[in-house]
Amino acid sequence: MGDRAGVGGVPWRHAEPVMGTVVSFTLRHRPTPVLRAALADAVALLHEADRVYSPFLPDSAVSRLRRGELGRADAPPEVRRVLELCERAHSRTRGAFDAWADGRPDPCGLVKGWAAERAWRVLREAGATDACVNAGGDVRVGGAPGPAGVWRTGIADPRRPGRLLAVVAGRDHAVATSGTTERGAHIVDPRTRAPATGLLAATVTGPELLWADVHATAAMVLGAGEAHRWIASQPGYALLTVAADGEARASVDFPFASVERGLPAHAA
Repeated sequence: MGDRAGVGGVPWRHAEPVMGTVVSFTLRHRPTPVLRAALADAVALLHEADRVYSPFLPDSAVSRLRRGELGRADAPPEVRRVLELCERAHSRTRGAFDAWADGRPDPCGLVKGWAAERAWRVLREAGATDACVNAGGDVRVGGAPGPAGVWRTGIADPRRPGRLLAVVAGRDHAVATSGTTERGAHIVDPRTRAPATGLLAATVTGPELLWADVHATAAMVLGAGEAHRWIASQPGYALLTVAADGEARASVDFPFASVERGLPAHAA
């Protein structure tokens, strides 16, 4: 699979182009046959998610739903479950996340985090207790690697390309970022049908990548003030935002390992 096997505490890594990005795997375990098989299963899961849910592939189930060639009731059970998750996300975010914003189903804003979380759990269930899955910047980690006993994840500063805004640390958590750095103002506010421009970036940490990813997207729509008030109602999740005017704000419980120059000491 093109992986680099580690021994003696050196990480075992694999990078997989899929879902329009590169998903990287880091396992601090010997590459046993069981874990190699689990990694293959995790990679296959991601490709299957792309095949079924991508609106950019004409033969995907989602594309067929969008064209009206397939009714929701006739869709495969797993597709119906993802659409139900999208409805939960809409309710949970007070309408800021809307997979039907253009009138047709598009679960892209949920599927990447959902699939990466599932891939990480495949590894965990196979015995990879110290593992990281990084889906194009949306990260799920577990275990306690290295002498510090935590995973460290850098958060890019949208105001200064190539620089870090902060580093977060944790043993078993997810980190998801939405922003304008790479794709511009591509997140649409479903309430106005206009691009969301109040924030440059929003990073959410929490116990599950599915919801961290959804919450980061929702925060971009809500804007700093409303997003910080709302995230307080989501147990276990914390938020770091950078507004269009450059102001950075963080939840009081945001799990910083270090703070780079430019992030105010006060918390939101």
